[in-house]
Amino acid sequence: METRVFPRRPATVVALAVCATLAVVAVLGTVDPWTPKIGLFTGGADLHVYRDGGWRVLHGLPLYSGPVALGLLYTYTPFSAIVFVPLERIPGAYVDNLWMAFNLGVLAGCILLCWRILGYRITPHLLLVTALTTVTCTFVEPVRTTLFYGQVNLVLMLWVLWDFSRPERSVLRGVGIGLGAAVKLTPSFFVVQLLALRQWRAAAAATSVFAGTVAFAWVIVPDDSRRYWTSTFFDSTRIADDAHPSNQSLRGTLTRLTDGQAPPWLWLILAGAVAVVGLVVSVRLYGRGERLLSVVLGGLTAAVVSPFSWSHHWVWLVPLMVYLMQRAVTDTGRWWFAFAALFASTAAWQYWWSPDFAVVGLFLFPPSWPVAFLLQNIYVLVYVPVLASAIRMVTRRTRHRPILTSVVTYPQAPEPPEMSLRSA
Repeated sequence: METRVFPRRPATVVALAVCATLAVVAVLGTVDPWTPKIGLFTGGADLHVYRDGGWRVLHGLPLYSGPVALGLLYTYTPFSAIVFVPLERIPGAYVDNLWMAFNLGVLAGCILLCWRILGYRITPHLLLVTALTTVTCTFVEPVRTTLFYGQVNLVLMLWVLWDFSRPERSVLRGVGIGLGAAVKLTPSFFVVQLLALRQWRAAAAATSVFAGTVAFAWVIVPDDSRRYWTSTFFDSTRIADDAHPSNQSLRGTLTRLTDGQAPPWLWLILAGAVAVVGLVVSVRLYGRGERLLSVVLGGLTAAVVSPFSWSHHWVWLVPLMVYLMQRAVTDTGRWWFAFAALFASTAAWQYWWSPDFAVVGLFLFPPSWPVAFLLQNIYVLVYVPVLASAIRMVTRRTRHRPILTSVVTYPQAPEPPEMSLRSA
């Protein structure tokens, strides 16, 4: 199937250029990037936990017996520490800036893969749109927080999007999901989604890759592997209190709503129901040709049903914004209102508690505010209309939409000589 060309609309480029400029001003101006503990260039805590994990693998030290760098606990898989070994080799004076630049490149790569899944040909104009969108999204709170902490979420999303951008019969489809789950378990939700889509080959590939990484890590770090998969894996208290506002998951919302009195079985029932509904709707979306929205719904559902979802797990809002943007450009301008509403509710708004301390993200704003409960659960509340809109899309009767059977660009048939001469 031939790919499409993204519409060349000067107004879109101008609007994105304005948004990108405002995003840079907001990211660097609302909070001085060198402000201790919150400035964009004074973070890197999670990155240094990754590096310490790699260092411990190299020196044969335990990963899970106590705190690692900065007094934090290592909560990732044993295989992830092996993957992070190269980060430990980068001098500490350079690693923060290099990783931030790398993450920005990965963010751009994720957006490009979104265009590919949508069936667009990568042209110079689309590259410009991608660059401006990348800069604009730096003021999206999950992205800003990922950059601040030096997180790995954008890389995991890139691997998943890469899988879904490949043809369904590709032997490599599923490899990215397997690797992502091997580093951080959340992407394993997409294995279930592949099964729901009856993409058995891709699901088998993802499962095989994941199992292979577990076996590989068991050979390299057997003690850590044994401890992780028999004990640490089941200990959710190593992350944080479920009621913490940064826990933007259904379990966090339920805990805050009941002051921690909700029984675990209630969360399991609710999370299971949401997961099933999300999977069914994502499969219906995929069948209707809405491939990107299908994978986005999967990513957002995984964040909702996880026991603990930090706000930076919600980087899946970026592909959702790309989807809304292309609908606004190709369908009707009313989609821009949805884009603006999503951006406004998930941007990295800051609140200064004191002259030298600020928080970033609506969910951390003062709990004394009358709307505090809405703010503290903002991402779960964003998910509700997204899921509702997706349900409406798959249940209403619409005109037939062409289904993308593949997003691979096949060579185009050569143009007649007179057409070639005219284009020249």
